Parts: sequence; structure tokens; C-alpha cells
Amino acid sequence: MLLPVAALFFGLGYLLQRAVINPFIDRPEHAQFILLLAVAMVLVNGLLIAFGPDARSVQVDYALDSYELGPLLVDKVRVICAGVAIATFALLFAIFRYTAFGKAIRACADNLLGAQVIGLNVKHLYALTFGLGTACVGIAGCLLSLLVDVAPVSGPAYTLLAFVIVIIGGLGSMIGALAGGVLIGVSESVAGLLITPAAKSMLSFALMILVLALRPQGLFKGR
Repeated sequence: MLLPVAALFFGLGYLLQRAVINPFIDRPEHAQFILLLAVAMVLVNGLLIAFGPDARSVQVDYALDSYELGPLLVDKVRVICAGVAIATFALLFAIFRYTAFGKAIRACADNLLGAQVIGLNVKHLYALTFGLGTACVGIAGCLLSLLVDVAPVSGPAYTLLAFVIVIIGGLGSMIGALAGGVLIGVSESVAGLLITPAAKSMLSFALMILVLALRPQGLFKGR
């Protein structure tokens, strides 16, 4: 189901960008933020109407399987999710670094006017990029549903966590996003094991404050 969901989300993201977001491109950033906040509220409340507020889980045959690594037992589900996440990251990295499409996206991000001057279809590239992002969200949702119970109201918490990861890793750095995600995951696991599970989020935000104080551009972002 992973690939069909990713393809569906790509199409939805492309249409959302072309029909709703592109008309706001030239408006102030706070107007764009409010627009996306409104879209998020519509999506969450639409899901609540359609499916209700109850959390749901996905059951797979290998949910209770594990791998034995010496004295450690590692859940098979978590290994699979980690493998898919790393493969997705590698594919995205290759697209942005080595393909003409990725170079065009980076050109639009670095110099919008220059991209328009050389004839790039900026609005089409914006829509493709947004579609690619929503496809990644679809993949992440599929993986997350194997690990935790999900509900329509689960999104904001994970969105905030993603924001923390990006800030720690560095805006615009894919390596930073991967490293930030691993750092937050390890730190939350250690905090839950050694302190209390309720301290996980506290440690994540403490790390973000520390990074902002010592290296505001993020761990893997140049000045």
C-alpha cells in the first residue's frame, strides 16, 4: 500500500498547490502561513467528521516478530520502518543532487527571479515540489501507523516535532534533517528509559533551545 498512498498524496499535493496555494505565492509570508493553517484545520475536522476521534491501529502479520542482536531484541516493524525511511531519504537526496528536476527546484529556492529569467515554469515546479513533499508525508503516515495508534488529531504533535528536528538539523539541509531526526529519536528513547516517558518532549525542546543558543543556523547548516 505504500506506493499507491505515495502516488495519491503526490496528486493531492500537486492539485492543492496549483489550485489553492499558488495564488498566495506573491502575498506576505504570514498570509501564506494562515492559509496553510486553515487547510490543516479543514483536513483535521474533515477526518473527524468522516472517521470520528478514536485512535486506530494497523495490524500486520510480523507485528510481534523481532531480530536478535546479541543481548538485544529489535522489533521487525521498526527495522522495516527505518529501512524504508532511509531509502526514501536516499532517493530524495539523489533527486535533488543529481537530476535536472532537483537542480531546477534548488534554483527556484535560491533565486526565484533568476529561475524565471531562464524560463523555468516556477508555478509548475512549486506544485511538483509540494506534491513530492506530500508524497513523503503519505509514506511517513504509513510507517507511523505501524508503530503507534493514529487519530485525526495526531498531526499537530508530529508537525511540531518535525519543526524541532528541522531547526536542530538546519533549514535547507537534508543531511541535517536526517541527523536531527536520529538525535531526537535517540534522546527521547534515553529520556523515557532513564528519567520518565513524560520527559521525552521536554528533552527535545531543551535540545532545540541549546542548538538555537549555540548554533542558530542548525548543526549541519552553514552560516
